[in-house]
This record gives sequence, structure tokens and C-alpha cells, in this order.
Amino acid sequence: MTAAAGYRLRGVLLPDGETAEIHIDGDGRIAAEGSTGAETLVDGGWILPGLVDAHCHVGLGPDGGVSLDEAAEQAVTDRDTGTLLIRDCGSPVDTTPLQARDDLPEIIRAARHLARPKRYISGISVDLDDPALLPDAVAEQAAAGDGWVKLVGDWIDRAEGDLAPLWPDDVVAEAIRVAHDASARVTAHVFGTDALPGLIGAGIDCIEHGTGLTDELIDEMARRGTALVPTLINVDTFPEIADRATRYPTYAAHMRDLHRTAGDVVRRAAEAGVAIFAGTDAGGGIRHGRIADEITALAAAGHPDPLGAASWAAREWLGRPGLNPGASADLVVYRDDPHADLTALREPVLIVLRGRVVHAAA
Repeated sequence: MTAAAGYRLRGVLLPDGETAEIHIDGDGRIAAEGSTGAETLVDGGWILPGLVDAHCHVGLGPDGGVSLDEAAEQAVTDRDTGTLLIRDCGSPVDTTPLQARDDLPEIIRAARHLARPKRYISGISVDLDDPALLPDAVAEQAAAGDGWVKLVGDWIDRAEGDLAPLWPDDVVAEAIRVAHDASARVTAHVFGTDALPGLIGAGIDCIEHGTGLTDELIDEMARRGTALVPTLINVDTFPEIADRATRYPTYAAHMRDLHRTAGDVVRRAAEAGVAIFAGTDAGGGIRHGRIADEITALAAAGHPDPLGAASWAAREWLGRPGLNPGASADLVVYRDDPHADLTALREPVLIVLRGRVVHAAA
């Protein structure tokens, strides 16, 4: 429980890099000034807004949907590594009840993936027999989620033996318009290139993975303000996917090529000014709690601010505050400077969620 008099923390505040004090009031919010009797939680270290996993799947396991209890365990695993805000990029389970729990990260839900029959992982998506139904399905998912809708933009077409788009460009454009009219943003899973021009040209808000981005498409994303969440630790599974695709050699070779060039895509996108955020794609084949791995991968690819991509910049993108007076006290403290050494992210000394201590190193 939060102490009645609140808490006090002193350390280097990121991203500003200035030594200052943070005060938490008895309601679990950042206060402009401290109160008499406040307990000092930490004096020294580096303090930053709680981490963000911008592509996560709470409620999804290797075999499909999981129970709410297991979904809560997934969220706890993320929380205990410092992830205090999750953009859930589609789940077969309605995790709305978890949003009422004050011991779990905030979850921004995108409801269900939208796909075509046999054109995504079985049992996860809402599959539309007729692509013309997409705008109506987007309206339904916009109402069911928290301001985001998730499309499956491409997947293997077994008749063609390679990645191919799921939706005609005119249908995509209408679907995105419907979402925007409902004040929802749209994102799409895309591995290859062919689906991207239609999605980006229609004004989609974000691309997930984006391994097939060309320089021309990157420039268009930068011009439009389209974000990218590259999920590099998931892209690292592409060779394994290719190894299993022995019946589809063209697809297998394509996936290996996309893996080989993924880091360069991120570098070029960053240089062009595309907003890039950290997402693990946890759930299914990626275990939860790996945000530090994704931040490290972004750094290796040449992202100029990989820590911001998983904290303050991602929070701003998702419309959530940082360490501002009146904001929920969601923060992580490290003994060493994570800007200077990203390995510090693996050992938080303190995690505070909604003004409550959920982890304190011995």
C-alpha cells in the first residue's frame, strides 16, 4: 500500500539528465512538492518513466488464447522487468478485466486481429470470408478496443508460395477512414513489401515489423508521420520460420532475406525521421519480459534513442504522461546509467506502479 504521507525519490531524471527529486502523494500520483513524513525510497540512481512495450500480446500463448489467470501472469512478468505500459497488438482473449487491476501494467488493447481465412495463425484472428467486410469489422474492433485496430497486412499465400497482401487497396483505404472517423488508430502486421504502399498511402498510423520497407516507402512514412514498431527480437525468428517452410522455397528465401536486412531497414528509417518504438511481440513464440532485449536490438540497428523508444517517447506517442505533476507515479530506477550502458536495464533497483512499490532490489 502507498504510505499515507507519500514517497520521495532523488536521482538523475531521464531524459533530462538532471539530478532532482520526485515526490509521490498518498494517492499514487506525482506531486509538485513533498509532504512532511514522506518516506525516501531511493537517494541516487537513474529514474525514468516506466518502460513501454509497444507491441505485446497479453492473453496469447504458443497454442493460442490462454486463461485470464495466465494472461495476468504474463502482464506481471512484463511489469517485473520495468514495463508499466503495454500496447496490446491483438489478442484472442478479452483482457478487459485485467485493466481494473492496479497491480498490473496499463494495457491499451487493440481487440482482435483482422485477417482472411487461412491467412494468419489459426484461432487468433477474426477471419473475413469477403475482404469487402473489412470496414465493418474495423468499426466493430474499434468499438471493442482502446483506440487501436490491428490488421494482418500480409501473410503467406500458399497458392503463390510467398508473402502476399490480404486486402485490396481500396478496401484498406475505406477501413482506415472508418477507424479514423471512430477516433481509432490502425496498425498492421507486414513482413514483405507488396502490402505496404496501399497501407501507407491510405494513412495507416503504424506498421508492425516493416521488414520489407524500401527507401521510397520510408520517406513516405516520414512525410506522413507513420510510426514503425520493428519487433527485432521477433524478426530474429525468421530463419527458424524459413527452416520449417520446406514446401515453400520462395517464401523461405524471402524470409531469410528480410531477416538479413532488418537492421538496415531500422537504421534507414531512423535516419529518415520515422518514429520508431520498442515492441517485443511477446505472446505466442516470444516470451514475455524481454523489453531490454528489444531496446538492445534497436541500439545495435542504429536507433538514435532506443531508451526513449521504450519510455518517454513511446508514452508521448500513446498519449500517456511521463513524470509530470498529477500523472500516475509509474517509474523505474536503475543503479547505473542505462543511457551509458543498456545492460543496466536488466537490473532495476526499484519499480513503482501507480505509486506502489512492486519491486525493490535487496
